[in-house]
Amino acid sequence: MMDSGLWVGVLTALTALGASYITARATSRAALTQARTAALAQALREQRDRRRATYREMMRCAHDFSEVTWQIDDVDAAGDREGEDRLLTRMYERIGPAIGGLNRATHEVRLDGPADVSVAAEHVRQMARRLQPRLKALIGAGSPERREEYDSAFREFRDAYLAFITRAREALEVRDEDPAL
Repeated sequence: MMDSGLWVGVLTALTALGASYITARATSRAALTQARTAALAQALREQRDRRRATYREMMRCAHDFSEVTWQIDDVDAAGDREGEDRLLTRMYERIGPAIGGLNRATHEVRLDGPADVSVAAEHVRQMARRLQPRLKALIGAGSPERREEYDSAFREFRDAYLAFITRAREALEVRDEDPAL
């Protein structure tokens, strides 16, 4: 009887140790999974915050560029060729640094991605660079064709900028399948 009681005690102890081991492994795996999920969620939040800041900078630079181009209304209101040329020259002097800001911001967007937003930012930059020589062509030329080329280039810039905003907004959206939720 003592022998069977001893065996029952040993089996009970071994069962308890086995169950404890299995429980400890499951708890450890659950904790590891939870830690990985939390780390991934934090990384995704940081990525989204970094992208948001980068996209805002791109938008600020595009706005600075637009502020220069919007002065064309002042040129139209000038009334005399000399006044128009003076304003156009001032605009042309300011547009270079504005494009420089767009260049820097575009490079940052390229780093933060995603690819479709990077492509949209590059398109904004290219359309801004396309507008610059059209602005210069207006200086000293009262031709309506030159002005139409400028206006057309500005519309293309604006359309590219609006497309960038759409892509950036989509990239920042939180989706149901996002593991950060």
